[in-house]
Amino acid sequence: MSAKETTQPEFTGWRAALWPIHNHELKKFLPLALIMFCILFNYTLLRDTKDTIVVNSAGAGAISFLKLYCVTPAAILFVILYAKLTNILSRENVFYAVVIPFLAFFGAFAFIIYPNLEALHPSAESIAALKMAHPALIGFIDIYAYWSFSLFYVLSEIWGSAMIALMFWQFANHVVRMQESKRFYGLFAVVANVALIFSGQLVRLCSEDIKQFYATPEEAWQMSLYLLMGSVVVFGVLAMMLYRWMYTSVLTDKRFFDPEEAGVPKKKKEKPSLVESMKLILRSPELGLIALLIMAYGVTINLVEVQWKNQLGLYFAGDKGGYNAFMGNFSTISGIFTILFGLFVGSNILRRVSWFTAAVITPLVITVGGVIFFAFIFAREWVDFILQAMATSPVAAASFLGAGIVILSKGIKYILFDSTKEMAYIPLDDELKTKGKAAVDVIGGRAGKAGGAFVQSNLQMVLAATAATSGANIVSVTAPYAFGIFAVVCVLWLYAVKGLSKKVTAAVARRAEETKKAI
Repeated sequence: MSAKETTQPEFTGWRAALWPIHNHELKKFLPLALIMFCILFNYTLLRDTKDTIVVNSAGAGAISFLKLYCVTPAAILFVILYAKLTNILSRENVFYAVVIPFLAFFGAFAFIIYPNLEALHPSAESIAALKMAHPALIGFIDIYAYWSFSLFYVLSEIWGSAMIALMFWQFANHVVRMQESKRFYGLFAVVANVALIFSGQLVRLCSEDIKQFYATPEEAWQMSLYLLMGSVVVFGVLAMMLYRWMYTSVLTDKRFFDPEEAGVPKKKKEKPSLVESMKLILRSPELGLIALLIMAYGVTINLVEVQWKNQLGLYFAGDKGGYNAFMGNFSTISGIFTILFGLFVGSNILRRVSWFTAAVITPLVITVGGVIFFAFIFAREWVDFILQAMATSPVAAASFLGAGIVILSKGIKYILFDSTKEMAYIPLDDELKTKGKAAVDVIGGRAGKAGGAFVQSNLQMVLAATAATSGANIVSVTAPYAFGIFAVVCVLWLYAVKGLSKKVTAAVARRAEETKKAI
């Protein structure tokens, strides 16, 4: 045997590409993957159901008010509460302390609150009087009129951000070693989309197929809520059982987890404040352009989504089971498209084309798709020949077209937009990579999420009197104005991609020259 040993790769062939997990690691990988599956399975059930009950009661217009004036403050309060819990409870008990109240509410909503809505919600007469007296405040009045639906919407939104970002990823980062993360984390992304596929079909089964067994759609919908929220409770309990098993059977084995290794103190990265973040972004053209990309995506997708959900509500005309079944199929197709696009298209695009070409695909898709979608809402004369050829109504066309555009946009966003955005940080200097990225997350992330909701809610308040006078749907009335803002933001987005492309190219050349001189 030669003294010089050849280092063999851990995995080869299909195993390296599709399943780079050692057999002995299954005891650690599978429960982690199943915890993520349970959390995301529940999130899909909750996300689809929350849209169904809000759109078919308060209307799609209420979504913008809920996101801006309810979800954002509630998320801040949750973070404060979570920080306090981490100071007084162990890491394991924090998980249970967060999950149990969510499960208790979702179970109570289906089995106690929803069957007693008439006794719990304000009377229709009192709400009508409030709307007549204060037409500009209809969005806030609807939140009050359907307060239990609003609370369900808010807690469903927080489940997504809290359970995925805080509960799962913090736990995974704590127990997964660096060398394991390179193999585990890519598969977690696949698990996430598989959860979308299966949960979407459960939503469809519980919302549409069940109708044949009940005399009225409302009776069928009540049973749908029992089944869906019962499933949320079951999968939530399963996640807690898996979490407990990790602590008793996996983290006690030093092959998988070493407390001393995990407990090595790391230098804490301080996040810059809002003012410091703004100063950093204003000083760096690159950071400013990256922040503009994030904000542009958040605003444009929100403007399209609210209008799409409004058209979907008009299409199903109060049929909550049909609406929820549609959203279930939407979730399933989203998961399938994201997996296939990521495996067969997105990875090849990132490898074979320039940064600009890969980065410009997302805004171009949303721009072109958005223009076509808005044309079906308020510019019917432009698409009348298409409607006649398809023998369909404008509302039906907008509902299905909007779904396709959102699926396409979000799938491309996860694969191309997120990747190219992170690639833009690579040639920057160390300070901009660290402090700059945190600053962009603070400014761009917040503005992107709240920007679209701010635009929609203010348009509705300004145009409320016009909608009341004409008797038209308030969200439909705002469509032309929303499109105008959408078009402006898309142009800014394309400008930012072009400008950032020049900055990235220049920075790469500069870093290459510095490296050459250093050598």
